[in-house]
Amino acid sequence: MTPSTLPTPLPARSPQPFRLSPELRTAALLTTLTLLGLLLGLVGEHLLRLPTLMWAGYGLAYLAGGIPSGREALRSLVRERKLDVDLLMVLAALGAASIGQMADGAILLFLFSLSNTLQDWAMGRTKNAIQALMDLNPEGATVRRDGTERWCELGEIRVGDLLVVRPGERVAADARVVRGQTSVDESPVTGESVPVDKEPGAELASGTVNLNGSVEAEVIRPAGESTLARLVGLMEEAQTQKSRTETLTERWESPYATAVLLGVPLVFALLYYGFGLPTDDAWYRAMTFMVVASPCAVVISTPAVMLSAMAAAARAGVLFKSSAALDALAGVQTVAFDKTGTLTQARMTLTHVHAPDERSALALAAGLEAHSEHPIARAVVMAAEERGVSPLALTDAQAVPGHGITARTPEGEVAWAGNLRLAGRQGADLSDAQRATLDELAAAGRSVVIVGTGDRALGLLGVADALRPGIRGALEQLSASGVPHRVMLTGDREEVARTVAREVGLSEYRAELLPEDKLRIIGELPGPVAMVGDGVNDAPALARADLGVAVASGTDVAIESADVVLMQNDLGRLAGAVRLAREARRTVRLNLAFAFGVILIVAPLAVAGQVPLPLGVIAHEGGTVFVVFMGLRLLRRRV
Repeated sequence: MTPSTLPTPLPARSPQPFRLSPELRTAALLTTLTLLGLLLGLVGEHLLRLPTLMWAGYGLAYLAGGIPSGREALRSLVRERKLDVDLLMVLAALGAASIGQMADGAILLFLFSLSNTLQDWAMGRTKNAIQALMDLNPEGATVRRDGTERWCELGEIRVGDLLVVRPGERVAADARVVRGQTSVDESPVTGESVPVDKEPGAELASGTVNLNGSVEAEVIRPAGESTLARLVGLMEEAQTQKSRTETLTERWESPYATAVLLGVPLVFALLYYGFGLPTDDAWYRAMTFMVVASPCAVVISTPAVMLSAMAAAARAGVLFKSSAALDALAGVQTVAFDKTGTLTQARMTLTHVHAPDERSALALAAGLEAHSEHPIARAVVMAAEERGVSPLALTDAQAVPGHGITARTPEGEVAWAGNLRLAGRQGADLSDAQRATLDELAAAGRSVVIVGTGDRALGLLGVADALRPGIRGALEQLSASGVPHRVMLTGDREEVARTVAREVGLSEYRAELLPEDKLRIIGELPGPVAMVGDGVNDAPALARADLGVAVASGTDVAIESADVVLMQNDLGRLAGAVRLAREARRTVRLNLAFAFGVILIVAPLAVAGQVPLPLGVIAHEGGTVFVVFMGLRLLRRRV
């Protein structure tokens, strides 16, 4: 494929339709055939009085509705050596047929088949998130390699290639912009609804959409390790790991099914020998008991809720690696935050300029720091650009290790910028007001740059790691969502930690911590504890906590160690995720209470002969459908 035959660019926000899988289409077809056979059997038995039509219709219903369940039951019995609800349903239908109630057995198989099809459809709705993520990858991209543009398939793109991304195209691999400016729709990956401006140096995530300008970007990760590939991997992993409730339910499914099967002959014996019921009546009630006592609704209660909640969270850029993580978040009482890169942006920013002529002092400082690559120097230069201050042209710039930098002004005078030691080395005495400002900035945790010429200190600049936008509001939302304890853990100095904690609204913090100190403190905090971090040094604490939460801008080690990933780097999403997790837990409890309630109420009534088999089937399968749709409600929740 050549650039002249490029595929039509995908629209920025195309809805992903739900596609029926071949398995789901087959299940729907068999359910339809079961219904058709049931209707033919009823017509042949009650309307036309044609035994041939009756037997043909009921035979079709039993085959179409019973063979799939029988196959699943046999597979579980032979391969896993366990009994399950499929076996109970098939035996109940055969039991109904054995006492001449062919119609009741056909109704049971139809409703059970319909219930399974609806479950598959519901699970497909949530699992469709993976396919939607995979569809975000284009077939390939235009690549400039060795000075030549050509179309490359996705697997052919290499690290170091230059992607040429035109308006309307999706980014094929994680890359860094080297030429051009544009706005990018990151909503498919991070959930961010507002387009993000990109300029040289900014990173592009695979699967995002270029909106208006053409850019060239250097590939920084192969396609298999891209942001999108990691998202798909996380989603696939999330849907295979189970919560404690799911694990417990599955563990007891087989023993419970065994108990029900053993209970059927006991119920029959009690009714036949104890109460003197005729054989047909006793067996009929035993079969009804088998149906209503089957744990279908119990088994599906938890996964229907968990997968729906995880899909809703993923749509907002909060990825749970398992439903166990979702369940853990619902019970969290303490959230511990790393500071740098989590509460802050890990980017130094100029916060204060104290000088009689602030613009002149900033121009001089920017002229000096333009010759340095230090993060503080970059913060000063960037602040000058943002404020429209032109750096002063200086010559003979020299770094003074551990002190700062010096240069010469156009008039030949020595200009300097650095710490208090450099000011003393230049023979500059700070005034009382300047010393008071220095102490004030140092107490607030600011890094201080003193700028001057000759033996005169012209001004003081305060630089600090910038807070994440809206971080204070995000932490307040977390408190409002029901998390009572929030604490900051950092390796920074006491004064820095105190200032940041005050600015973000945290009353508790621990400073000057080594990674092993964070581990110890995580174990001492009132639990369950969630740890939020981004760096390599946070990985042990993320793994040690009851729940690890990583921001996507963090290191690969942190993301691998965490149980939850905030793809948008927005801690405000964490409060919404807590609310969603707690609603999911409440829904699971409601579903389980409802499912067990149906069994506890209807099963004794079935034994007493107050519930006929068709009504028992409706109660059983209706309960299963109810708990599935209770779970699907969470798909509409906003995080």
